[in-house]
Amino acid sequence: MASAVGLLKRCYLAQYPPKATKASDPIRLGILGAAAIAPVAVIKPAVSHSEVVVYAVAARDMSRAQAFAKTHGIEKAYGGPNAYQELLDDPQVDAVYNPLPNGLHYEWTMKALAARKHVLLEKPAADTAAEVREMFEFAKRQGVVLLEAFHYRFHPAVVRAKAILDSGELGAVKSLDVKMRIPQGFMPDNDIRFIHSLGGGAMMDMGCYTMNTLRYFTSSDPTSVLDAKPDIFKGKNDSEHTDLIDTGMEATLAFPNDAIGTLTCHLRAPPKFRVIPIWPEMRLNMVCENGELDFFNHIMPVIYHSIKVSTKTGKEGKGRKTRVEKVYRPLQDGQKGEDWWTTYRYQLEAFVDKIKGREPDVWLTEEDSISNLEWIEKVYEKSGLGLRPASSFKLPSQ
Repeated sequence: MASAVGLLKRCYLAQYPPKATKASDPIRLGILGAAAIAPVAVIKPAVSHSEVVVYAVAARDMSRAQAFAKTHGIEKAYGGPNAYQELLDDPQVDAVYNPLPNGLHYEWTMKALAARKHVLLEKPAADTAAEVREMFEFAKRQGVVLLEAFHYRFHPAVVRAKAILDSGELGAVKSLDVKMRIPQGFMPDNDIRFIHSLGGGAMMDMGCYTMNTLRYFTSSDPTSVLDAKPDIFKGKNDSEHTDLIDTGMEATLAFPNDAIGTLTCHLRAPPKFRVIPIWPEMRLNMVCENGELDFFNHIMPVIYHSIKVSTKTGKEGKGRKTRVEKVYRPLQDGQKGEDWWTTYRYQLEAFVDKIKGREPDVWLTEEDSISNLEWIEKVYEKSGLGLRPASSFKLPSQ
């Protein structure tokens, strides 16, 4: 009963967070695009943060921008063909959240950095690793913060699972398997994820999480891509090169010390036996020398998750000792967090701390972001689908 009450309380407060008393001079955040992810990613998390106000939103259509602003209590709405640039030109905007389609990440992040705005950038950071590297180098020159929004990394459950591995309790990692799949029927054929020119493909969507997960929990980059098998888009839309779009990807990668990592991502997972729909799946399993760690729902752990740890016991390690951990707030003294904080709320806390010159409890480095896309590119190369197209945009000064 207690766990059920806790679940309901977490879900309620995540959806309706308590309002914080705002600081006298909060960070004013602008949103590029009235994206469906924005309320979950920044608007609701900002409600309970005393140092952030979502101040402005920009959309190509003014009526959409105004409706979005009204719905979410946002003071300023920019609309029309120049809306994004007008938001960036607003001196009241301190930081920008960029949830635009992948193919627009580079252009509008570079423009935001040129305007000396801090940027919280949805993943994947861009369509090519070279673009990611260029953005971070430019951010350093401009003296502003750039963070790729791998929100799951900031949650204490993920931090705890990594700490278990790093402790040596289970010994060296021998194999990892990460799966992220949603059943077919949720995304129409004209979804931006299936448009090649916008950086579409499952490996660029859920796949960037799976790659990041493998790299994070091994504390290393792969050494090679052993195999990559895509499911090719079979729908119809008006875009070009749909034959280069993957709705799913399975890849096997070699890691240092003879570890093997496998990833599966799918935006349209077919039913079992062609008739039985599958459930959405988010799971990480790690087999180690002295045991095993199975992490259910590492991407959205605030709803519910479990970290099952099995260690070998007895003669020749034939026995098993098993425990299950659930972590909803930081375990270390002095770290910030509440049971109901979502991954996005923890992420926003870190982003604000960095802007304010404080040391975040958790951070994602530029090297991590660059390497993640480098290995996504290698998976695409191995699959035969090739790289996603680079942006043609260049800043006037470059």
